[in-house]
Amino acid sequence: MRRLIRPFTLLALLAPPGAFAGAQKYEPLSASVQAALSRSVSDQAPPKSSFRDSLDAVDWLVEMSRRLEKRIPDREGRLEFLRAVHYEATRAGLDPQLVLGLIQVESGFKKYAVSSAGARGYMQVMPFWGKLLGRGDDNLFHLRTNLRYGCTILRHYLDIEQGDLYRALGRYNGSLGKPEYPNLVRGAWHNHWNYTNSRIALR
Repeated sequence: MRRLIRPFTLLALLAPPGAFAGAQKYEPLSASVQAALSRSVSDQAPPKSSFRDSLDAVDWLVEMSRRLEKRIPDREGRLEFLRAVHYEATRAGLDPQLVLGLIQVESGFKKYAVSSAGARGYMQVMPFWGKLLGRGDDNLFHLRTNLRYGCTILRHYLDIEQGDLYRALGRYNGSLGKPEYPNLVRGAWHNHWNYTNSRIALR
């Protein structure tokens, strides 16, 4: 699928923030899936760091902070955001850099972004998810809540699509079968947020 990404690379760079934000579509879920997703989005503080060790944490946070500085100028806010992204992505079995690419395309890193369809926050989560999971009072503009929902939803779509990221991203954006959105996210991921820890690469 790499061959599909390159034509959209420039588009990803020039697109205004939130221009490609879509809307997850309501799909009936079985009671067991609803229960599992509801448990997964329970908003609790992380019990431990999601990094392998403190050196990995420093390496990743310094590098990602440098790349994100223009979009989130406040250093402490930027580091809090990055720690939360790393934790929630890792918790859901996702690459944190993929999640950063998705956020770039969905909201342009704007906490209070709202799409024309009503999707909210960094990861542009549709409000129906809270009601569907019996958590209608959840604040989708809250940093960790928004990331928890977004990462859980993307993981859910990946499971439905048996690991097919192209189709999972299409479901996430409500544009299943269309190439633009998956290519934009993958382009942002690989061109802006791709990262290999130098200490691991040298092993």
